Amino acid sequence: MHFRDLVTKCRSYRRYDSGVPVTEDALRELVELACYVPSAKNLQPLKFITVCNPASVDALYPSLSWAGYLADWPGPEEGERPTAYIVMLGDQSIATEFGCDSGIAAQTVLLGATASGIGGCIVASLDRQKIRELLKIPDTYSILMVIALGKPVETVVIDQMSGSDSVRYFRDAHGIHHVPKRMLDDVLLKFH
Repeated sequence: MHFRDLVTKCRSYRRYDSGVPVTEDALRELVELACYVPSAKNLQPLKFITVCNPASVDALYPSLSWAGYLADWPGPEEGERPTAYIVMLGDQSIATEFGCDSGIAAQTVLLGATASGIGGCIVASLDRQKIRELLKIPDTYSILMVIALGKPVETVVIDQMSGSDSVRYFRDAHGIHHVPKRMLDDVLLKFH
């Protein structure tokens, strides 16, 4: 797959085939990709917890909020929920800011997942206290995000925005998830 195709196919998927597991080995490979990405000051403060045991996956699910723009959709139904998660943590004994590192690592994990036939969604709207208790995460770690993973069962398409079009994603009458994106000429500026 060409890199451009990989990037455009790498979408936020929110519905999965719950009958297709993501293995611990697959999760380890994705986390390993995050070990190789750039890191501010090369501090490498990110840590990860993989979750693919079905009971743990089920226990973690209620701590995540899904698709804020889809107000009438509470999240994936039974049978369409993720089969694995990667919980991204920031080790506060190494750094206090994780923004740049976490974004680079999360996108790299999603690109790796896409290349492997897995889909994912970065979820940052979380009940962090419940996750901390569930996974017994010490207070020295910030819970940055959860990357939900599984075999996608939804179609996600990119719609080209123009002018004042809304950035809100939506599902059409056929259940296709549309994601408006600004185009090159709208973001590439010249001041001269």
